[in-house]
Amino acid sequence: MSIETIAIIALAYFVAAFVKGATGLGFSTSALPILALGLGLKAAMPLVIIPSLVSNSIIMAQAGHFRETVNRFWPMFLMTIPGLLIGLAVLEMVDGLMAGAVLGLVLMNYGVFTLLRPGRPMSDKAARIIAPISGFATGLVNGITGSQVMPVLPFLLSVRLDPKRFIQAINISFSLSSIVMAFGLSRLGLMTLDSVWISLAGLVPVFVGTKLGGIVRDRMDAQTFRKVVLIMLILFGIILIAKYATF
Repeated sequence: MSIETIAIIALAYFVAAFVKGATGLGFSTSALPILALGLGLKAAMPLVIIPSLVSNSIIMAQAGHFRETVNRFWPMFLMTIPGLLIGLAVLEMVDGLMAGAVLGLVLMNYGVFTLLRPGRPMSDKAARIIAPISGFATGLVNGITGSQVMPVLPFLLSVRLDPKRFIQAINISFSLSSIVMAFGLSRLGLMTLDSVWISLAGLVPVFVGTKLGGIVRDRMDAQTFRKVVLIMLILFGIILIAKYATF
């Protein structure tokens, strides 16, 4: 592995952990654009599994309400699995640049949605109907792109959970997706022992980035910083789409 590759991976881990510590945005969503631009999406996807699981586990332990959240959203969590398996099957059939372009579209939609943040809450009846659909669609997008935020993020925002229950619900979704993704990528030959060792070594910049992000969160206007990060993700999405369009 070249020094340039090591630098790209360390930078992606640090930036993603810093963003997660400062804003709460998903680790994978922040790390994948940098890794995909430097290494290609298929090579990047296995590298975010372990750091994402570690950061999610810490947050889930802090949030509480685990059993209550599982009881409420189990249809959504369950339907994530077949969606993800189908998404991984699609990933095997498409080239890396096309998958990267799909990731770019997901990032752009995620960034624009979160910036605009539609405000109308969803009724409990509608939420029960849409939850499994949201889970399946999230798994499908995750399998193709590695991004775990769409459409589960806007769905959970529309349900209007309190912060701790929201954090628990979305991180259970992230963690389940990461576990299934690890098995799926192993079957495709993308999750190798080398990627596991790289991920474990990368926990150092992840830890440092998370701590520094937490310090920034405590000392600056979080809303302004969040907007900057979202704009950055939109720009990454545009670059990934442009990279596909130029080939």
